[in-house]
Amino acid sequence: MTPTLRPLRPDDVPAVVDLLDAAAPYQMITVGWLRWHLTGAPAAERFGVLVADLGDRIVGAALTGLLHESAEPDQAFANLTVHPDWRRRGAGTALLAAAEGRLAGLGARTVYAKVADDPACGAFAERRGYRRGRRTDYLALDLVDADLAAPPAPPAGVRLLAAAELADPHPLYQADLDASRDEPGEAVMADISYPDWVAAYWDRPDLDRGLTTLATMDGEVVAFSIALTDGRDRYRSGMTGTRRAHRGRGLARLVKIESLRRARAAGHRRALTANDAGNTAMLAVNRRLGYRIVGADWRYRRDLTR
Repeated sequence: MTPTLRPLRPDDVPAVVDLLDAAAPYQMITVGWLRWHLTGAPAAERFGVLVADLGDRIVGAALTGLLHESAEPDQAFANLTVHPDWRRRGAGTALLAAAEGRLAGLGARTVYAKVADDPACGAFAERRGYRRGRRTDYLALDLVDADLAAPPAPPAGVRLLAAAELADPHPLYQADLDASRDEPGEAVMADISYPDWVAAYWDRPDLDRGLTTLATMDGEVVAFSIALTDGRDRYRSGMTGTRRAHRGRGLARLVKIESLRRARAAGHRRALTANDAGNTAMLAVNRRLGYRIVGADWRYRRDLTR
């Protein structure tokens, strides 16, 4: 039987999330996140999902869209997942062709793809003109048994608080922009506008503002650890960052430990995070906390004009 390729329908969302979670549970994609992403993310992202449908089940999905924070408006992404039983049977090739066609129709000229750290997956991408770039490592921590001793007291003048205590999230937006400017990556990213940041990050349904922990000084957010949760027992660090003028003081480790301690107290049992493989400073923080690598993928790139 040959799968039918079509756009995702609202009632497909749980099945697609099950497919994605089975392939990469460390990415913690939830039904709420996917439904929101289809309707609530900044319009400039032009997000869409294509599925390979057998009639009684979905065996593949391609998440596609424009990179709304890119400094170049013609950059896009296409991330494929195919059920292991349906690999090497044409579903992935058909999904990728349809995804690239959709993105070309949106004006994309460069497509980035996350490709699992698996020789067969890499060979599939390279046969279709994609070139391998940077690696992302996914890490996990058992919160139940983790050694999360109380961190040292914050430096003088620094106060820890939850994002839920912010009267206005603008100071967190400013800290996020500053900390992200030298974040490792391949695509050249521009500053996201405040309204788009609120829509894309502050209003996302899996953001837990009570567990998201901030270090503040004189009303300025100087470090932060973003907490995402799945509504059950999984917790994921969305990003941990420090404003450049305040680095070297242990603030990233401080806010991360505090967020993890709050997560464990709230009943979360497993903590997940992701690091660019070249981000040695954050990898060192995570390893000291007991995180271990549980998966990896590579960022591949193809120019559609070639």
